[in-house]
Amino acid sequence: MASLKDIRARIESTKNTQQITKAMKLVSAAKLRKAQNNIQNMRPYALTLRKVIADIAITNKVSHPLMEQKPEVKKVLLVVLTSDRGLCGGFNGNINKFAESYYKQNVKNFEKIDFLFIGRKGSDYFTKKGYKAIDSITRLDKDISYDLASHVADRLMKQYLSGDYDEIRLIYNEFKSAISQQVVCETLLPIDIQNTSFDTTGTAVGFSVDMIFEPAPQQIIEQLLVKHFDLQVYRSMSESVAAEHGARMTAMENATNNAKEMINSYTLTYNKLRQEKITTELTEIVSGAEALK
Repeated sequence: MASLKDIRARIESTKNTQQITKAMKLVSAAKLRKAQNNIQNMRPYALTLRKVIADIAITNKVSHPLMEQKPEVKKVLLVVLTSDRGLCGGFNGNINKFAESYYKQNVKNFEKIDFLFIGRKGSDYFTKKGYKAIDSITRLDKDISYDLASHVADRLMKQYLSGDYDEIRLIYNEFKSAISQQVVCETLLPIDIQNTSFDTTGTAVGFSVDMIFEPAPQQIIEQLLVKHFDLQVYRSMSESVAAEHGARMTAMENATNNAKEMINSYTLTYNKLRQEKITTELTEIVSGAEALK
């Protein structure tokens, strides 16, 4: 059985840990508020831009290599978006397990499946498993910016247009709330233009989808597609950062509560052991006094 001194040391150590986890929770809560406002302001613009591109492409029958569906998908690039740091519950573990499961289920269906890691946790996990990646990008939590997203998007577009890959998929955590994140496997390229704001089936009454654009639709599409793709990559990074802060805040709150329970348990054990020693000493004193009579 541990001595009173050992139990007191455990109590002090647990209290110090509780202070650290409480401070980390407050820091994550402050960062989450900023990241949440950023992603909530960005979502409507990103979704509307995709609809505008779809409207122009469908109504004017405009084609572009980034929107053309390949007749057969043989080469796939998986972009796995995780965090650089831990202590955020199952945030990284869920993504890594999902990506690994996707690879094992589809590796026989394609000629090749390559990985591009954004975030150190994903890179470390798959490196230990023996998977090789074409590249790893870290420091996402500190250096996240539109310029970084534009750089990554430009690289992905060049690899797709050069024929290195027939499809590029992004696996990341989509932010739902401070306590909820959802793993999403989203097809980045080719760009999906099925979701439009028009009724292209011709069933709408009194509305025509014939529209005149200035400048030419092809020119608009070429400019909007690059902006759209950059924005989607940036939005995904922002979603992941917001989800990371939410997961870390929740994990630190749980750790703080667990530390409180451990302190109560150690204190109870300490009091019982201390009372037992006091009772033993009193018994010895009374027995000694009786023996002297």
